[in-house]
Amino acid sequence: MTAKLFEIADRVVIVTGGLGQLGRQFSLALANHGAKVVVLDVRVDDHMVAQRFGNEARTGRFLFVPADVTSRSSLEAARDRINATYGVPHVLVNNAAIDVPPDAPPAESGPFESYPEDAWHKMMDVNLKGVFLCCQVFGKHMAEAGRGSIINICSTYGMVSPDQRIYEHLHKGGLFFKPVAYSVSKSGMLNLTRYLATYWALKGVRVNTLTLGGVWNNQDENFVRSYSARVPLGRMAREDEYNGAIIFLASDASSYMTGSNLIIDGGWTAW
Repeated sequence: MTAKLFEIADRVVIVTGGLGQLGRQFSLALANHGAKVVVLDVRVDDHMVAQRFGNEARTGRFLFVPADVTSRSSLEAARDRINATYGVPHVLVNNAAIDVPPDAPPAESGPFESYPEDAWHKMMDVNLKGVFLCCQVFGKHMAEAGRGSIINICSTYGMVSPDQRIYEHLHKGGLFFKPVAYSVSKSGMLNLTRYLATYWALKGVRVNTLTLGGVWNNQDENFVRSYSARVPLGRMAREDEYNGAIIFLASDASSYMTGSNLIIDGGWTAW
């Protein structure tokens, strides 16, 4: 009974940003549970696919599709290809997002007072508009089919303000600030989730947010130390530690869950 509860065999799942660190993890976990996984990313080529998925790419469990989440026409072309290959998807994981790396130009990582408008628009386009468009393009057909689960990947910084103290040392020659657009784009996702959860509730489409904490990815040692000290569990997440939540939200184990925010952050937001 428990195994069937988490069954997702033959379900068609789209993972945006599927070639990224977490997108790859989500895609592999879903495929290992029997799903047909569409790996959607802005740049999909043979070299990138081989680099990220290796021999797994040739197992027949994946469909790699290039698409820009900020472009409706690009997403519609991807949708048509997916529908022709697999049919209407059962699950959409809105994972594609951009952030500001520690080596970003000072203008993009400096104080709020001088944060540039073009940096604001770029991040809002990918992180929030991209989710909006994906929900329109793919979610519409899921609602017409009368079933589906949409999983919006959020961040603790969509719930609480960044602790800027853990970034103070990162930028050589000046201070590094986690930008305002990242927090605002992620917090906007929370209410987009609630809106769509109620809008599509009677159409059988569930919409939930999965809020994640920081993932270790060979970051600066001082940053990792500072971040980990802020987490009750005392460390950053491994990249595979969110896979269970993805399977749960994609399966019937979460059949009565919609409009919710599932938080997995090592306790970050509990303090």
